[in-house]
Amino acid sequence: MKSKAHRHPASFRDPSGYIVNEGSSIKRVINPIYFPVYDALCKEDFFTPLFKAKLLIPHLEQERTDESIVLLPEQIQLVTYPYEWSFHQYKQAALLTLKLQNYALDRDFSLKDASAYNVTYHRGRPVFIDTLSFDFYQKDSPWRAYKQFISHFFAPLVLAHYHGAEALKMMQTHIDGIPVALAASMLPKRTKLSPTLYTNIHLMAKMEAKHNDEYKPKSREIKLSKKGLRNLLRSLYDYIDKLELKEQTEWGDYYNKTNYQPEAFNFKKEQIQKWITGGGLRRVLDIGGNDGTFARVLLKDLDLAVVADIDHTAVDLNFAQVQTNKEVNMLPLWFDVAQPSPGIGWSNNERDSILKRLSAWGPQAVLALAVIHHMTLSGNIPFEDSARFFADLTSVLVIEFPKRHDSWVDSLLQRKREFINHFDHYNQEEFEQAYKAYFTIEEKVEIPGSHRVLYLMKTRE
Repeated sequence: MKSKAHRHPASFRDPSGYIVNEGSSIKRVINPIYFPVYDALCKEDFFTPLFKAKLLIPHLEQERTDESIVLLPEQIQLVTYPYEWSFHQYKQAALLTLKLQNYALDRDFSLKDASAYNVTYHRGRPVFIDTLSFDFYQKDSPWRAYKQFISHFFAPLVLAHYHGAEALKMMQTHIDGIPVALAASMLPKRTKLSPTLYTNIHLMAKMEAKHNDEYKPKSREIKLSKKGLRNLLRSLYDYIDKLELKEQTEWGDYYNKTNYQPEAFNFKKEQIQKWITGGGLRRVLDIGGNDGTFARVLLKDLDLAVVADIDHTAVDLNFAQVQTNKEVNMLPLWFDVAQPSPGIGWSNNERDSILKRLSAWGPQAVLALAVIHHMTLSGNIPFEDSARFFADLTSVLVIEFPKRHDSWVDSLLQRKREFINHFDHYNQEEFEQAYKAYFTIEEKVEIPGSHRVLYLMKTRE
């Protein structure tokens, strides 16, 4: 491939190759240094079973010269990052990585890196996306990617188990994984009694501290048989597979707590379906979508529904339904509308911000149901700012406005205590006025049996 002008900003770490943006397509370019490994993988038919099992993103070899091999992978609509996954999404990504290492060992290959960024969610399940992460297995050598797996997968999951899902957000400030010394310091002392935790976190942290001040690290030849390596992988797999969270969150059971009557609930579903399906819209972003209840009404007519919510439990419940129902066009996303994940890494764009990725995906409609009162009253976000935010994302907005007499609105206002009178602007008239600067109100309907109004809006030309 002649031009490197469109090389993706994240693609500079691996000398084996890089990815490029060519028009609307993402392609992977292989450098000559990796030709022998790639050709050996092809000769062993290494990739085909992984494609069929949906463990590795499929690709076609599009071009081959002495200077490069160009692969065209199956395109992914929206790439998500580890700190945007629920606990069980993170778990499944970790287990997938261990499965791939075992698969590779069976064929005398090995994963040379185990970054959590090598996995994303596609068609309802985790998929490995770095085709160049495989290398030849060297007899009796330890797993080259072991430390990276611990810092990218094992440590975040264990910390989440003990401290809650928010620990997974640490990956946002630790692009190279959570340092084992930090993980060890955050774990309860009793975890040193666990052979798995002691070996894979505490002992590793101790060894790192011992050799940390060596100006010239001593070369220590460590040998590990393939059987020993398999035992290590099995112990990690079994431990991760049994990990669970101990926390409960505020909105995880939202629809059982809500003040909706069945009539109002069904009316809302029917109205949303009429507006979205009737408009032929096939890419929908549901912000504050909880467990995906309303997006599922539309699912059979969509290419993809991205359901984003601030509540971790709700996202996990959604993911559980995706797995149970084998839904291929539903993508749960852990997302705080008031603090969306930023660009991080080299030049702040090695990993793009979620808003940049959502914009590139291009949702044809945004659902904002039961979210504006939280943005305005909990987040103190003015109506004008939220209107601009939604207008930057889409041309079609379905938004629900709970009036001041709504029980949730009253609850949020009461929490303002002595500042309650500073929120007199929260009313239907001021809401409409602010949104009319960016949208035309196509339709609005009162939701029966509630103090809520549903709007269909379109951005102004």
